[in-house]
Amino acid sequence: MSSFSSLCSTALLILALVSSVGISFAGNFNQDFYITWGDGRAKILNSGDLLTLSLDEASGSGFNSQNEYLFGKIDMQIKLVPGNSAGTVTAYYLRSEGSLWDEIDYEFLGNVSGEPYIVHTNVFGQGKGNREQQFYLWFDPTADFHTYSILWNPQRIIFSVDGTPIREFKNHESIGVPFPKNQPMRIHSSLWNADDWATRGGLVKTDWTQAPFTASYRNFNADACVWSSGASSCGSSSPSTSAANAWLSEELDSASQERLKWVQKNYMIYNYCTDAKRFPQGLPPECTATSES
Repeated sequence: MSSFSSLCSTALLILALVSSVGISFAGNFNQDFYITWGDGRAKILNSGDLLTLSLDEASGSGFNSQNEYLFGKIDMQIKLVPGNSAGTVTAYYLRSEGSLWDEIDYEFLGNVSGEPYIVHTNVFGQGKGNREQQFYLWFDPTADFHTYSILWNPQRIIFSVDGTPIREFKNHESIGVPFPKNQPMRIHSSLWNADDWATRGGLVKTDWTQAPFTASYRNFNADACVWSSGASSCGSSSPSTSAANAWLSEELDSASQERLKWVQKNYMIYNYCTDAKRFPQGLPPECTATSES
């Protein structure tokens, strides 16, 4: 772990120099979300400024957004389960309804004390996923809140952490790759027990003597097109021409592309686009057409 800690320290210095992130947060959990399950284990606190999910041996908990979105730039600050979080998964994602659903995933896989969390990402189009990329982080995500963002527009999906991009999934419908663009999605989050697979492939089980496990959320913000009654709040006539909706055509500039390469070089631990054994008939087409690989 000494080399990992050294890498984290170096990362913090680099990010302090290259990344200055200022985001105006406007969300309120009482207004924007509702608790979906957990029998009291999910709580909205501080007049709607804070939401906590907890997990014990009997149950986890979860919440959904009131709104559905069809494209957006969505931020959430999360402080993950501290200490021995092995076996737990904190999931934060966008998902549509139905059997051919679209989905944009963050899953935070817990670990024993002192070992790094794994950030698991995935993109589903029309019910098909299998596009996993996994990363370590360059900081302790349990010590404080950090901002986890999804930029979703018709051209691309960008996953970012504290303003630093970690993954870009581009629209490659032209070569037959489904891309989420027609189905509105809600924000979902949950904390649950997955000790059959989450930590070292299920070798490390949840230590229930450490329960309850708690993850905390604050400062939700969505610059997004809200979908309601079959229509988008952005309208249908070139919404991206508005300065307020600039994210609808946003892409990574050269500095952000360099930061993405830096993260993927130093912190990516799994990439489906390099897993030839998993795809004996050939890698998915987007892997050779994009920077996914």
